[in-house]
Amino acid sequence: MAELTGRWHAYRHLLGAQVRSQTAYRASFAIDLATNAFIPVIDLLALLATFRVTPTLGGFTAGDVLVMYGLSASAFALADLVVGNIERIRIYVREGLLDAILIRPLGVLAQLVTVDFTLRRIARLIVALAVLVIAVTRADIPWTPARVALLGWAPIAGAVLFGAIFVAGSTVAFWWIESGEIASSFTYGGRDFTSYPINVYGQLFRRLFAYGLGFAFIGYYPALALLGRSDPLGAPDWLRWCAPAASIVAATAAAIVWRFGVRHYRSTGS
Repeated sequence: MAELTGRWHAYRHLLGAQVRSQTAYRASFAIDLATNAFIPVIDLLALLATFRVTPTLGGFTAGDVLVMYGLSASAFALADLVVGNIERIRIYVREGLLDAILIRPLGVLAQLVTVDFTLRRIARLIVALAVLVIAVTRADIPWTPARVALLGWAPIAGAVLFGAIFVAGSTVAFWWIESGEIASSFTYGGRDFTSYPINVYGQLFRRLFAYGLGFAFIGYYPALALLGRSDPLGAPDWLRWCAPAASIVAATAAAIVWRFGVRHYRSTGS
């Protein structure tokens, strides 16, 4: 218990130092917040522009798709805030800074996400949550206790799944330093993929991204459960509630990949 308490205090101090340094110049921090808040707004405008030329998308109305977008954007923003900076690991590997992190009596992953924590990204999360609240308020959702609970844990489960993609994708840097674009294609590409109904994509894309990587469980299936709709692709209804299980599988797989990468890391000096 004492060891866990000591680690918690260490992480808290690392995180606190980042927050204090980023908020020291208030005007600059306010500009950063405004800039980051505008990012999900741009994505939202692009989505709404689609419905300027068609009343439905894959059989879903604009209100239905906004629920999917709200779930996806909230999950991604939360994951990006917590573990998004793990993508900088390639810089640590290239410059040899990872060696210093490895010799500390703290978790490698926890150190990386705390020493590079970016507070300004919280603006994206606030906007995304606002969109989600507005979307579910305007949608014709038959509310039940189960759907209320779903609305609470779906963005968290989605964030865990996105976080797993962040971690697993960044682990490639242990073998290929300049792998940032590959990781980003799955993380940021996944954000765009999950903003729309999966039945608008081709079968290959659905198999690879929706089911293979589990992206269907971030926005699509939870939205179907909230809206009380069956899957147009014919999937069983119970699958709509499996986001937590999918996130656990993804997190477990990412943890295995991460541990394998750390154990096989070779220092720049070796």
